[in-house]
Amino acid sequence: TGLAGGAMATRGELVLSLSRMRGIGPVDMSGATVRVEAGAVTEEVHRAAAAHGLTWPVDFASKGSSTVGGNIATNAGGVRVIRHGLTRQWVLGLEVVLADGTVIVPGGALEKNNTGLDLRQLFIGSEGTLGVITAATLKLTPLGRRPDVILLGVGGLAGVLRLFREARAGAPCPLNAFELFTDRCLARVMRHRAARPPFDGARPSHFALLELEAGGEDTPPAVLDWLGSLLERGLAEDAVIAQTPQQAADLWALREGISESLAATGLPHKNDVALPIAALEAFCADLDALFAARYPGYEVCVFGHIGDGNLHVNVMKPEATAPADFREQAAALDAAMFALVERHRGSISAEHGIGLLKKSYLGFTRSPAEIAVQAAVKRALDPRGILNPGKILDVGPPPA
Repeated sequence: TGLAGGAMATRGELVLSLSRMRGIGPVDMSGATVRVEAGAVTEEVHRAAAAHGLTWPVDFASKGSSTVGGNIATNAGGVRVIRHGLTRQWVLGLEVVLADGTVIVPGGALEKNNTGLDLRQLFIGSEGTLGVITAATLKLTPLGRRPDVILLGVGGLAGVLRLFREARAGAPCPLNAFELFTDRCLARVMRHRAARPPFDGARPSHFALLELEAGGEDTPPAVLDWLGSLLERGLAEDAVIAQTPQQAADLWALREGISESLAATGLPHKNDVALPIAALEAFCADLDALFAARYPGYEVCVFGHIGDGNLHVNVMKPEATAPADFREQAAALDAAMFALVERHRGSISAEHGIGLLKKSYLGFTRSPAEIAVQAAVKRALDPRGILNPGKILDVGPPPA
């Protein structure tokens, strides 16, 4: 399910699949942990933990197909990073097979282990280039009560950011998620899934999907009062709040169905960038100017996780453009967009990884010194260059 070419065998490599290693051990209630094999599907881990009133709070649209090993190898983010953080915050220990066959188990099930380098964190996010993750001990947290899910229509990105600042400072309950998508994304979802518009009258250009941990089965009056104040103060054009779990799922489906709908209704060129939240508005203004000047007429579908500064920028292939021509144009677009990312001190990959597709652009985010350190670590752990060769960096075996 990767989106950066990190699992492609382009040099005739032997491909190792861990899809049959799906074991999920018993939940340790006293330690709030569970040990799982790398092929365990994220949603299955959620179900196993939920049976004990717990959850592994790493959650994203691909939870029904993504695996724990892949999540860890790419340090996956998702929709609740604003509340719970990235995958690396929820992994206590790993089982890793090194290039020479040595098996190490850094971390175990320990919450505290201050004995030198945290090797566990070295492998998280390494995309299989340093070792093969075969199992992990995951940290769990209590499963919250039914959250309140709210969809708000907003006039533009600046309005979404104002709304985010208001929600972070003034929402009456903890903010689990704050997601953004545009009217173009919604149109693609409605076209693919035959969904009905969320609002009867308003046609806002941007939407904010909020999840508040209200802590009860019924929406607290404070949440309704706060929501009313947002509308009264013009911070939102329209709003709807889920009254049932099914309605909450339907609202989330508008957001989580975007990637699938873009692929089903056209050919998207995907990018996954991260910016400091304070730089989002200026970056998007520069990006709009770039498209207007060099790529007029392109349909750009933007969605993402405003709470952690992560935007998914999807450019749709124009009907009249041949796929080969579109790929060539997209490569030029990437270079121009990543120059903007670098200017605003962002990252060219927030959660998809580098793999093959972003390898040539790594210098937009990482300094030469950082890249050299990464290469040195790769050579130390994989001197023959046999683990996921060619991904992230071109570090091959030493000369004979």
